Amino acid sequence: MRTSTRLAIAGVPILLLLASCGGSDPYAEGGDGGGGDPDAVVVGSADFPESTLLGNIYAQALENAGVPVETRFGIGSREVYYDQIESGNLSVFPEYNGAVLLHLDPEATSGGTEETNEQVRELLPDGLEILDSSAAQNKDSLTVTRETAQEHDLTAIADLEPVAGDLVLGGPAEFETRAQGVLGLQETYGLSFGEFRSLDSTLVPQALSDGDIQVANLFTTDPAIAANDFVVLEDPENLFGSQNVTPLIYSDAVNDTAREALNAVSAELTTDTLTDLNERVSVDHEDPDAVAADWLESVGLV
Repeated sequence: MRTSTRLAIAGVPILLLLASCGGSDPYAEGGDGGGGDPDAVVVGSADFPESTLLGNIYAQALENAGVPVETRFGIGSREVYYDQIESGNLSVFPEYNGAVLLHLDPEATSGGTEETNEQVRELLPDGLEILDSSAAQNKDSLTVTRETAQEHDLTAIADLEPVAGDLVLGGPAEFETRAQGVLGLQETYGLSFGEFRSLDSTLVPQALSDGDIQVANLFTTDPAIAANDFVVLEDPENLFGSQNVTPLIYSDAVNDTAREALNAVSAELTTDTLTDLNERVSVDHEDPDAVAADWLESVGLV
């Protein structure tokens, strides 16, 4: 049976919550978080809709395979949740192979899916693994309105170089300090924006539409791109690399049955599918738990 623990509590910063656990962390390795099943596979997610959707998909696929599951969704950015996986507080997490690679080695170069996965496997610490990658990819992007693209003749990221100083770039706070973010844009494309504006990821599309920012860091599967006729700028230098949806697991907590269930999800998940499912959650405001259930049934995994 699945239980759900949300780590984000209104008015209390997530970093404070994690720091306050100290030596009595109720989710320490071997603990059950206070009354849960100590043998449960703990599925987590980051704090954006697609990650929560994927967390629901993983959790339900595991439950259908007879695996006891606990969920902890909405944890935060990779800078927060990665340590929770490494410590064993989380068992399974929907990840993106290229992003994991750059987290482990900011100097790494992401290539194709298999090349990226080989590098990730070499760099992961003992106790962590990645399972099969799906065909579904969700990359970071620099995206502009159709009007901005036409005004400045923009088709690729490099086209921003002569005008970046007059433009405001907006995106999640972590984009400012990541190698696949502002730092990489400076090094790879020579871009120096007039300002970086830190925004909750759910607010970025509206800020772009309203003109509060002129360039947005959006995920390429964000349904707001098509809905608003935004233009995703090409990335010829492959700064954003391969970003296949890939389960990251704490090895000792995930048995063969669970691994098979997660790999079966990866075998069915495509970029088009993920985009459509995101639209149902973010645009149509359907419950991600219900959307996950519908999709798993449609591909015969429930």
